[in-house]
Amino acid sequence: MLGWEFPPFISGGLGTACYGLTKAMSRLGLEVTFVLPRPVLMSGGTTHVRMRTPGDIDYSVLSAEQFEEELKNVKFRAIDSALRPYANAETYKSEIEELIRSKQRISGSIGLVEMGGDVHYTGDMYTEVHRYAAAAVKLAMQDSFDVIHAHDWMTYPAGIAVSAVTGKPLVVHVHSTEFDRSGEHVNQMIYDIERAGMHAADRVIAVSFLTRNIIISRYGVDGDKVAVVYNGVEKNGNNVNFNGTDIKKDEKIVLFLGRITMQKGPEYFLGAAKKVLEVMDNVKFVMAGSGDMMRRSVELAAELGIGNKVLFTGFLRGEDVRKVYEMADLYVMPSVSEPFGIAPLEALNHDVPVLISKQSGVSEVLKHVLKADFWDVNEIANKIVAVLKYPPLQVALKEHGNFEVRKLKWEDAAERCRQIYEQLAAQPVGV
Repeated sequence: MLGWEFPPFISGGLGTACYGLTKAMSRLGLEVTFVLPRPVLMSGGTTHVRMRTPGDIDYSVLSAEQFEEELKNVKFRAIDSALRPYANAETYKSEIEELIRSKQRISGSIGLVEMGGDVHYTGDMYTEVHRYAAAAVKLAMQDSFDVIHAHDWMTYPAGIAVSAVTGKPLVVHVHSTEFDRSGEHVNQMIYDIERAGMHAADRVIAVSFLTRNIIISRYGVDGDKVAVVYNGVEKNGNNVNFNGTDIKKDEKIVLFLGRITMQKGPEYFLGAAKKVLEVMDNVKFVMAGSGDMMRRSVELAAELGIGNKVLFTGFLRGEDVRKVYEMADLYVMPSVSEPFGIAPLEALNHDVPVLISKQSGVSEVLKHVLKADFWDVNEIANKIVAVLKYPPLQVALKEHGNFEVRKLKWEDAAERCRQIYEQLAAQPVGV
């Protein structure tokens, strides 16, 4: 299994999905070797998960006993790489050069040049993708496995390369496409990598029928080899309290939790907030997350005259995520294009009513939630007001939604993947 994030290092829903799926596979008795980028140690801290040894992750969020029990059939293999999404060329350059200065071993030499006796890094995210692929091949030659499972576009070149040298079948898992992230203004290089991975794969897993349709129509992939495997959700833990904020006890809380980027529709959330506040005053809107539209969102809140009613928390993880769910009266996901959307499941799991866009894959499996078109700010605002003003509606959404989400289990997703693996292992290569 090839990935680029895993708890406690999470920048989005992929890390959560990889953890839930892998843990469920371990319970089924599947033996998984998970290949991850090694952390790059910076002066300001660790940008990736810390590694106890070259092959094991030191989980700050799991005890040794939990680690052994939950992931007992999972091995981790590390690749010296700064591979991660949402970073520019300068970020990669500084991180890799720090890795070099600290005399840590670098797998492969792509993007490295020697100048005046010193080694410098000339690459970017795409360089890292291919260096990750080269290193993955070396690791694969030392291991024994039946199937290759690559998560999202950054690992597709690695999956293609490993499949080519080993002859093992390749499964690519599409958690998001470039059309979801960028709309019609796609990055051609990323699109080409995605397309090559999907066409090279023996089977493509989509997280929803929405995503499956994009794969078929936009990437020209034969529908017969595209299977839909819905995500699941982890069972809720203990309730916690959220203290220390400037939120008053009688104020209602409407939550946006996700990357603050075009795909997630933050401007529609704020537009709806403006309209809600025109008819209700005792409401605070919490935007939890980070992203390239963070600054613009803060400015927009000010321009709309609601800056004092919008709280930006920055990126949250672990206990803080649980706390912010516990304080919320309603969770809103106005995504422009959402392949699936794990956050609504987490919200329902914490007894929080949910309002999602109709342009989300998770809307295929959730019936007891409110839905609106992402662009219909008036409808979003009307439904927010309805939940906040009418407690019986809120209670009904909580009870039915929580019951519904419990049927979405990672064990079911893992079992479906196992069936796909067995089908591929049973057929001749290339069929």
